[in-house]
Amino acid sequence: MIDPITLEVARNRLAAIADEMGVVLRQTSLSPNIKERADCSAAVFNAEGEMLAQAEHIPVHLGSMPASVRACLDRFDPVPGVQYAVNDPYEGGTHLNDLTILAPVFVAGRHVAWVANRAHHADVGGEAPGSMPAHALRLEQEGHIVPPMVAVRDGTWTDEFLEPFLAASRTAWERRGDLDGQMGANAVAARRLEELVESEGINGYEKIAGALLDYGERRTMAALSDLPDGTFEFTDYMELGDSDVAIRVAVTVDGESLHADFSGTDDQVEANFNAVEAVTRSCLYYAVRVATDPTIPANGGCYRPISLSAPDGSIVNARPPAAVAAGNVETSQRIADVLLGALAQAAPDTVPAAGQGTMNNVLIGNDDFTYYETVAGGQGARPYRDGQSGIQTGMTNTQNTPIESLHTHYPFRVRSYTLRRGSGGAGTYRGGDGIRREIEFLTAATLSLMGERRRNAPWGLAGGDSGSVGEDWLITAGGDRQRLPGKTTVEVAPGDRLLVLTPGGGGWGRLS
Repeated sequence: MIDPITLEVARNRLAAIADEMGVVLRQTSLSPNIKERADCSAAVFNAEGEMLAQAEHIPVHLGSMPASVRACLDRFDPVPGVQYAVNDPYEGGTHLNDLTILAPVFVAGRHVAWVANRAHHADVGGEAPGSMPAHALRLEQEGHIVPPMVAVRDGTWTDEFLEPFLAASRTAWERRGDLDGQMGANAVAARRLEELVESEGINGYEKIAGALLDYGERRTMAALSDLPDGTFEFTDYMELGDSDVAIRVAVTVDGESLHADFSGTDDQVEANFNAVEAVTRSCLYYAVRVATDPTIPANGGCYRPISLSAPDGSIVNARPPAAVAAGNVETSQRIADVLLGALAQAAPDTVPAAGQGTMNNVLIGNDDFTYYETVAGGQGARPYRDGQSGIQTGMTNTQNTPIESLHTHYPFRVRSYTLRRGSGGAGTYRGGDGIRREIEFLTAATLSLMGERRRNAPWGLAGGDSGSVGEDWLITAGGDRQRLPGKTTVEVAPGDRLLVLTPGGGGWGRLS
């Protein structure tokens, strides 16, 4: 039996290791995407691959990272001094930009844990700068695929990993800097974890780790037991041109357990917004935390009372070789919305109205540079407070690239960056407002956009109004204005400008 004080101290020590891993990764990486935007995540796992602790990073990364650890465990017997890499979405990844580097931790010759970090690399090849071409139908069109493989031996990148990874990217020098940051972050975290294990002894550490997982499970079961039993259904849609692609869920709460069944969801599509099962699982874990008790320590024990059915070959559990770049960044947002729409029926005093429901991905580049940004928008109103404006919502948790950094690193200029006043839905509590962001290009480049909620507005709850849909405009140097599709890849010229208007969040409660 582990006393509560020992358990709490250990929980915070493990969380601090994950936090430090993330700090080291950001401080030592090269790209603004990781250093400034913090498009990265870090976590600690036991030897069997259950998460022990995570930093407060990106939900879609963290909920799917156990699948990356499992993919390496299934393929390799962990070896001291070795680190492994994977970005294949069908082997534990999310989309190809997100590269996971994992390191097993050994103490006294015994494998006791894993440390892992995931970072979004701004370009990994493919048919458009940024590796998210809007026209992609197959995974190989989106960039270089890394199956689970040995990436580091004794502090040195292996040729079989490094050479093809760098050769695929338009910005190999930047990739190398970010990779070294990932390797070093794992090395620091492994040392800290070794210190923790040595202070407790291997047997003592394993007892504490097991108790932490059991504690997470008990807390989650208790939170689920506070919800009413029953099945709660909801449907929402992805936008494919002028057509809608349905995502349907039935969430069943039964005592201390919860099951989400996506039967009836549309089949995977000839587009790049198919999601793999690991992404859908991430969304489920996130939505349950929102609807229950976010103070529950996030670890693998929390996941034990939660189960998932996602039809094989559907948009929420795609089969290879389907393209998936937007499945990670856009479909994840809609899966979370669908789950929260269902859970709002079980927890009406907790769950907010729909947030902007998109990451508003902007990718700009040529053979000399690649830039990636997700633009914030409106948060859905809560049952007790207005939604926040100009904030990342749902399955992302990144920051923005400061304009000073953007102007230093890239050949374009931000001409306006303001809140989009009045874009949040009205209600007793108002949805947060989106953002108006205008960029002028100083060189010829390829522009890719990946956005949603351009036709179907973020919904309100309890009679609240929907938020405003998003818009994307290309304004040429000559002054012509062209409304762009939410998902597109186009060429831009010097003097052209991109105007992005992000969605507002839904309102909560009927106005009297």
